[in-house]
Amino acid sequence: MDVDSTHRRVYGRAKQGAEYGRFKGIRTLHPLLATICTPNSRPVIAAVRMRRGKAADSRGAPKFVAEVLATAVEAGCTGMRILRADSQFYNAGVIAACLRAGAHFSITTGMNPSIKRAVHAIPDRAWQQISYPTAVPDPTTGELISDAEVAEIPAYTAFASRKKSERVTARLIVRRVRDLAKPATVGEQGELFPVWRYHPFFTDQSAPTLQAEREHRHHAVVEQVIADSKAGAFAHLPSGHFHANAAWLTLWAMACNLLRATGALTSVFHTKATTATLRGHLVHVPARIARSARRITLHLPHNWPWQQAWTHLFDTVHDPPQPV
Repeated sequence: MDVDSTHRRVYGRAKQGAEYGRFKGIRTLHPLLATICTPNSRPVIAAVRMRRGKAADSRGAPKFVAEVLATAVEAGCTGMRILRADSQFYNAGVIAACLRAGAHFSITTGMNPSIKRAVHAIPDRAWQQISYPTAVPDPTTGELISDAEVAEIPAYTAFASRKKSERVTARLIVRRVRDLAKPATVGEQGELFPVWRYHPFFTDQSAPTLQAEREHRHHAVVEQVIADSKAGAFAHLPSGHFHANAAWLTLWAMACNLLRATGALTSVFHTKATTATLRGHLVHVPARIARSARRITLHLPHNWPWQQAWTHLFDTVHDPPQPV
């Protein structure tokens, strides 16, 4: 289960809840959403919540996480449940909600002073080198990153400044990559020692270090859902009323899940396709309905490449016609 928030720009000054938030000079609404996925399936949306533009990322997150975990159980999730989130959701309330529901957590922590002290205390021999299956661009320099190192602190106590009942001891896994943002210029001395950028996350799952780190990076799948939403019905928020836009957000989530189910029933290709592809292949189909002799005939395009997939979907969803 992945939790994240996004900002949706609005242009009408009369829209309720639209405020200047993270982006300077841009009025937005600030939805919160959660998805459920497995290693073999595309994510479906478990819950959504509309919020005003300048709401903090973690506002209402503990209650929202509790709802998501309950929804996952109702949806039939019987295996290991892991909640993944970025550093904006690293707080005692979110982790407590996971523990009450019997779920695991894997949450990015950021580099606060306590985390920095713990990371800098890791001995050099503890770092394990890994290679990315596919290189990813560095967010600062744009260069491709193909190597990194990972280390683990087996027992790190988070929220040590809070009362004893709110402290949590679990694993702190840290990934570091070379910091190439400020290379030496021509004629200047090169670096005397390597400079690293650290990406720690806090988790209580029992997987090996490298596997846990790889699974945590898959949290980025929720970003694909957000990008998918902005290419569809969530490209705009049509109403000036806050609750109407919240209903629009809910309807988009329902439509997205229905399209995901449609793709899963159609073919292996459509199971992993984006919603835009599903709409183009299965929904936006030019067809003509003809009625003759009490029979209804649906005329579909000739030499249509998705004929077998669409026919398989139709036969799966509809019962065979009953004899008259």
